[in-house]
This record gives sequence, structure tokens and C-alpha cells, in this order.
Amino acid sequence: MALRSSLSEEDLSCPICYEVFSDPVLLSCAHSMCRACLERFWRERVTRECPICRRRSSRSDPPSNLVLKNLCEAVLQQRSQAESSESDLCRLHGEKLKLFCLDDEELACVVCRDSRTHTGHHFRPVEEAAVDLKGKLQTKLKPLEEKLRKYEDLQTSCYRAAEHIKRQTHHTERVIKEEFRRLQNFLQDEEEARISALREEEQQKSQAILKQIGDLSTAISLLSDVIKHAHMEMAAGNLSYLQSYKATVNSAQCPPQDPRRVSGGLINQPEHLGNLAFRVWEKMQTIVQYSPVTLDPNTAPPCVWISDDLTCLSYREEVQQVPDNTERFECYQCVLGSEGFDSGTHSWDVEVKDSGHWYVGVALESIQRKGDPLTINTYWGFGCYDGKFSADSFLGPRFLILQKLERIRVKLDCDRGTVAFIDPAHSKQLYQFKTRFSERVYPYFWNADGAHPLRILPEKISVTISEL
Repeated sequence: MALRSSLSEEDLSCPICYEVFSDPVLLSCAHSMCRACLERFWRERVTRECPICRRRSSRSDPPSNLVLKNLCEAVLQQRSQAESSESDLCRLHGEKLKLFCLDDEELACVVCRDSRTHTGHHFRPVEEAAVDLKGKLQTKLKPLEEKLRKYEDLQTSCYRAAEHIKRQTHHTERVIKEEFRRLQNFLQDEEEARISALREEEQQKSQAILKQIGDLSTAISLLSDVIKHAHMEMAAGNLSYLQSYKATVNSAQCPPQDPRRVSGGLINQPEHLGNLAFRVWEKMQTIVQYSPVTLDPNTAPPCVWISDDLTCLSYREEVQQVPDNTERFECYQCVLGSEGFDSGTHSWDVEVKDSGHWYVGVALESIQRKGDPLTINTYWGFGCYDGKFSADSFLGPRFLILQKLERIRVKLDCDRGTVAFIDPAHSKQLYQFKTRFSERVYPYFWNADGAHPLRILPEKISVTISEL
């Protein structure tokens, strides 16, 4: 103990960092320093040497100086105890701090309690004051803890949204590639068909021209023989020429029949190249569909599944892992269209078939997404529930007696403020709402029939050619 008291903190200080040794090591030259300081010093040197005497060390991992380490820990413990003892004493009077002034909210000793500074103040023992103030602080912490939980929930939601964005990207990329692959296959098949037609025409017309060439070759050979024979007769003696003159003249007056020239013998390039891109695009309409409305998957609750082409919604008990974003409906089997309208006339047909629980129509952009959207916000719909048809809005349902519907058409006129529901099979209007839209409206769909999906039907595509 006397040895410890005879050593000062300066004697126990590292020669590199000048702090009390931390995990001191002993070099072969008998000098000591902190292990971390030595390792940092050696990293800056080519050779391992003592930072004090520059003597090389034979070991890359010098041993710990346990005696010095124990002394340093004892000194640090004494320092901590001394600081703790000093913190328990009043700085003004040197007495123990046993009281807490409720008015000044500070520690005090018995002398402070009787001093002029704290005249008329209320005091409590330290133990009692700590319990009371911990309770007050806990009360104040409750809203902060609640806010912290909200922030943590929001952060978790953001993490889930980030993962969902990746899944959406991969899924969307796959669908895009499949769709372009389908179009590419169509174009490739169309290219092969048109080149095949060109080759077939080439073969036919090449055969026709070869036949004509053969006929001409035969005619040329016959004419050559007649001419050659006439020249030979004329070159003979007069007597011989006159004897064969009559036969020679007859053969010269009966040449072979002229070969028939065929019209349209060349490749019909306009047939193959005329408006080529337009005609391919026009034919492409047989495999391309246009939907007047596409669904927004970001509004669908976890129990509603959307098809890859965004035109069909199905209700399933199996829920999806989707983020709770602000656009998404929380509990109802509702989905909105991806595009809203605030002007013009728009219509779309929905195939309902055997579904017994469905509604279609329009809803305001501000429709409530969390909780019950149909009791607070404005919407206009028509549908079937348990076999009963009704036109429904925020004002309540209006029941109608109808036969079974296969399809229903929603016709929206933003300028006139009407929403009409039509049976396209019989061109019959079933119901019409008259209102005034205060904001943009979106196509609205609800399906609670797990066995039968709702499908937005494609429209027929027509091409109109007009002069520029």
C-alpha cells in the first residue's frame, strides 16, 4: 500500500499518449507503454523498435506488464472513488447532499436548507425526491415513447416499402419482357411469312420466265435453221437453186409461231412493300388489346389480387405482403383505377358473370382509404350483394329488381355530372346518378366473391385514315 501511495500518476503514464497506462506491455529493453500506442507506433515504422530507446524488439507480440497493469487499475479506481465522494458533498459547505430543493430543483445540504438563499423553500429527502421526480419524468416520457413507437413503426413500414419496390420492379420488368417477347415473336412470324410469300412469287415468276426463255430458244433454233438452209441454197449453182427454190420459199414463208409474252412477269414490289409498317401494325391489332381503364395495384388491400395486365381483380383469403402506403385501402375489397377524370365523357365495361358480391362505379380522389370508405366519403356505385341489385352512394342504397347480368357498363360524364349504369347486352340504362363533382373522380371496383373475379373488358380498336 505504501508503494502505491509513493507512485504518482505521472509515474504510471504512458510515454507516448501521456495517459495512465491502458493494457501496458513490457519490451525486452524494460520500457513499457500502452499496447495500442505501441502498435500504432510500429505501423508507422519499417522495423519494430522501442519508441524510447530505439532498440529493436525481437517479439512482434510483447507480453503484458501485469504488475503495472494492476497498479494502474488501482489508481484509476481510487480516482473514481474520490470523484464520486467529492460529487456527494456540497460545494459551498462541504456537507453531504441529503436534501432536494423542490423550488430550485437542485441538491442541497442541511446548511443550505437553513441559508438565506433557500428561505421559504420546500425540501424533500433525496430518496423521496428521486422517486417523485422519476414518476414525473416517466409521465413526460410517455408521449415521447409513443412518438418513438410511431417513428419505429413508420421506419419498419419504409423498410417494407423499399422491399416491395424491389419486388414490384422485378415483377414489372418480367411482365414487360414477356409482353415484348410476344410482340417480337409476332413480328418475327410476320417477317417470315412475308419473306416466304416473296420467295414463292419469285419461284413462280422465275419458272414462267424460264419457260419463256425455253420457247424463245426453240424458235431461235428453227429460224436459224431456215435461214441457214436458204443461204446454202442461194450459194449453190443456179440450176440447183432453181430446182429447190419453190421448197425454200415455202419454208421461209412459214416461220415458227411467236412466243407469247406474259404481262406482270416481274416481282410485285408494292404488294410486299406498300405501307408495310402500317399493314403489319394493322394486323397486330389482332393480338393487341386496349383497356379503357387499368387498375392501380397500390390501392388494393392485401386480400385483393390484381392480374399482370391490370384489368382483373380477385378476392382471396390468402393475403399478400404489401406495404401500408397512404393510397391503399385498409380493409374493404376496393380498388381504384389508375387514371382519374375531371372532364369529358368516359365509359368502360366490366364482366361480372356469376359473381354475387360486386360493385362498380366512381369515387372521389379523397375517398377514405383507412377504415370504412363507404360511410364517410363520396362514391357512386352499382352492384349486387346476395343476389340483390342496388345503386349505392353515400346517401344509401336504392334496390332494383333485375335479371342476372353478365356485363355492366359504367358511363361517366364529368361535364354534365352524371354516372350511368347500362346493360350493354340489351342497351338498357339501369340507373343514373346526377351530381356535381367537386374534384377528380376515379373508376371504383369492389369484389368480395372469392370464386369469381371482375374483369375490365377491352375495347375494339379501329383505324381511321384521314388526309393531313
